[in-house]
Amino acid sequence: MSMHWPQLLNTARLGRNAPPAPPNPARSEFRRDSDRITFSTAFRRLQDKTQVFPLADNDYVRTRLTHSLEVASVGRSLGARVGAVLCERHSLRDSHASDFGEIVSAAALAHDLGNPPFGHSGEDAIRHWFRTSTHARDAAEYLTDAQRADINRYEGNAQGFRLITRLQMPDNPGGLQLTCATLGAFTKYPRESLLPPSDNPRGAASKKFGFYQSERPLFEEAAAACGLLRRHPHAAWWCRHPLAFLVEAADDICYRLVDFEDGFRLGHLSYSEVRDSFLALIPADQHPGRLHDAHSDGRRIQILRAVAIGCAIERCAEIFLANDKALLAGTFDTPLIDTTPEEPAWTQIQNRSRDTIYSTTRGVEIEAAGFEVLGGLLDIFVSALNDLANRGELASPRSRKLLHLVPAETLGPSRQPDPDDYTRLLRMLDFVSGMTDSFAVTLYKKVRGISLSQHS
Repeated sequence: MSMHWPQLLNTARLGRNAPPAPPNPARSEFRRDSDRITFSTAFRRLQDKTQVFPLADNDYVRTRLTHSLEVASVGRSLGARVGAVLCERHSLRDSHASDFGEIVSAAALAHDLGNPPFGHSGEDAIRHWFRTSTHARDAAEYLTDAQRADINRYEGNAQGFRLITRLQMPDNPGGLQLTCATLGAFTKYPRESLLPPSDNPRGAASKKFGFYQSERPLFEEAAAACGLLRRHPHAAWWCRHPLAFLVEAADDICYRLVDFEDGFRLGHLSYSEVRDSFLALIPADQHPGRLHDAHSDGRRIQILRAVAIGCAIERCAEIFLANDKALLAGTFDTPLIDTTPEEPAWTQIQNRSRDTIYSTTRGVEIEAAGFEVLGGLLDIFVSALNDLANRGELASPRSRKLLHLVPAETLGPSRQPDPDDYTRLLRMLDFVSGMTDSFAVTLYKKVRGISLSQHS
């Protein structure tokens, strides 16, 4: 069995029964996906969400917003590069190379939307809360095993899929109603959280999960529209959309190179170390000769980073095209960057970043505080929500006051809690995980009575 490019490039929109609009050469369906994501509230919140340095006071440092824009730019180049070859190789007369680039770019714009405050540490904080809090235990008492696994293994990728297919534009079936092609490319881990016990997930596409039980039908619809291959006859588990590998590659290229550059800018890494690390990613015949003309070490690093990105795009595109058949058969399941000849240099950059940039005292302090902030907010608001759900008019005045701080859509129609325990818990996770770093800290301090200042 094999997937097919014409179906993988499906322009049908999730949640819409109407036939796709006629092609518009000035604005493709996939470009419309990018526009919808760019104008969403979740995308705007990325400007105050951690990339590497939490609550940074340096305006040079990248946030999740700038990171997402950079990944989308690299993804567009990667997609267009492979699309130019695939359109000719597969006689895709109704598609253009730019379609591939726009799909990858749109998915890349959305790839971090589900991240909670404090980055990946925020994900760990939510998982820790679910495992250790008595309020979490009470909230999870009536969940199914699959629902419990969703929260116990809380995953920003699954939260992102929920955001774009349900929470943004919630009155629309399918949320933002993105094309199925973009949704397929977005879903890096096309599987549910709990798989049959006899199966041991292997490969890049299965190490995490990509959607909650609540959005499983939505992903099933998108997967069927794109013709994704199932990896299990009964579990919700598919092979990746091939373009998801390009989204992953764009993310890998950007965060490894750009985080290293940021580490140099903030004084955590020396110029010579960053220079040599970047040169190791560039073939000798492409080493830039204009470095000595640059006016500063910072400018020299910028030049090397730009050349390294260009070389990485070319390498990943070559590997993708060389594995075209295996990608369509679902048998290729390795990050593209890990199959390049420069893989040892990429790994060295990643390991060095982990030992220095990701382990700064300031970063660790704030990430540790994030456990208290996110866990504290969840304890406060989940207990208040369950109090109202279980006791109705007898709920405490404290619970009622606290829930006035929660958006109406988090509670439910007429601001009444949903009777379903799983839905209620997910909605509260939507509320907390959707916060920016600064808002989470400010709200925590206020509801704890630590500070009531207008500007705290």
